[in-house]
Amino acid sequence: MGVREGILKLGIPKGSLEKATIDLFRQAGWRITVRERSYFPSIDDDEISCALVRAQEMPRFVEMGILDAGITGKDWIMENGSDVEIIQDLIYSKTTKRPARWVLVVAKDSPINSPEGCRGKKVYTELVNFTRRYFQKLGIPVDVEFSWGATEAKIAEGLADAIVEVTETGSTIRANGLRIVEELMITYPQLIANRNAWRDPWKREKIGCISLMLKSALNAHGMVGIKMNVPRDKLEAITQLLPSITAPTVAPLYQSDWYSVETITTEKEVRILVPKLQKLGAVGIIEYPLNKVI
Repeated sequence: MGVREGILKLGIPKGSLEKATIDLFRQAGWRITVRERSYFPSIDDDEISCALVRAQEMPRFVEMGILDAGITGKDWIMENGSDVEIIQDLIYSKTTKRPARWVLVVAKDSPINSPEGCRGKKVYTELVNFTRRYFQKLGIPVDVEFSWGATEAKIAEGLADAIVEVTETGSTIRANGLRIVEELMITYPQLIANRNAWRDPWKREKIGCISLMLKSALNAHGMVGIKMNVPRDKLEAITQLLPSITAPTVAPLYQSDWYSVETITTEKEVRILVPKLQKLGAVGIIEYPLNKVI
């Protein structure tokens, strides 16, 4: 891809994971800028060059060494059977942290109630190799065809007896008058590396740095910091109430019987915690967002 030695070639997934990946890198400390009609985003790190690659193709490019590292779904690694180094799982969701699932789906009124019911039937999916291996392992002969998209519509159009489709909540599947029969695989984004790149000391250190900072950004999802002023006679009661990674930070205020107390908690906990803290005598309570937790 026309880059000099000493540069880590990093693949950014184009498509559904693109924005979430760029947002995660921003929170981790890197600014990636995608220019219109360009497949080579800029990044504010002279030791990294980026390329936009579809998640489906990422494992192949990393395995071949065209890219040193990249982010793609576990599903596409399994689909391609790629020999790559798995560095880290990345679950992007800030709220549910729910990974996506590949599921076997049929029409709501279909007589198919298990994978066995697909025997001799036609199944459409984008995940052809994985689906074929899945049914072969069960000893169930099926006709698996590749779907270029709009997979759910193929059941309604009578083109397929079943489909294998990706979903998080299943709401879209139900909205289309379809029914989930079986969960085939749970998938989530993964940071992967070329095995030769991983053996190179400099590249391994750089990939490790990226992994650490991405993990710290993910750890901060749903977390907030809170700080407050607490009178001496209420200090013990309030610190006992506070959650923390190790222990709350407590520091005396200048020439005063008051203390500054600080800790980290979840967004859900803080809405219950703040009224209790105020009732116990804490004042000047401040909540602030976190970018990283290491």
